[in-house]
Amino acid sequence: MQLGAVDRIERALALFMIVAWRIAYLMRLGRTCPDLDATLFFDQDEIRGAYLLMKKRRPSQPPRLNEVIRLVAQCGGFLARKGDGEPGAKTIWEGLQRVMTAAEAIRSLRSEGALA
Repeated sequence: MQLGAVDRIERALALFMIVAWRIAYLMRLGRTCPDLDATLFFDQDEIRGAYLLMKKRRPSQPPRLNEVIRLVAQCGGFLARKGDGEPGAKTIWEGLQRVMTAAEAIRSLRSEGALA
């Protein structure tokens, strides 16, 4: 990013604020409403990418929000040990970066016909 001009800084800050809002929103909802359906907040490719990155088998029923958030956070370094509590903004943010990359790869493979 080349932020040499004020308008570029403003655009970057606007984008960063949207990303930060999504992360904070997911973090809060994962703690307060953990049993919501994850497809309300993640698209199918993001959910599939999280499961693939963590090498876990996707359940037959729709995954719950807290389950997917914990998978995303584990992609970002959250250890998910018994006494660790809930993941924070940093591990969700770092995990979302990896999950978004995986989701984009899944979309690309699907458009090429290599993935059913």
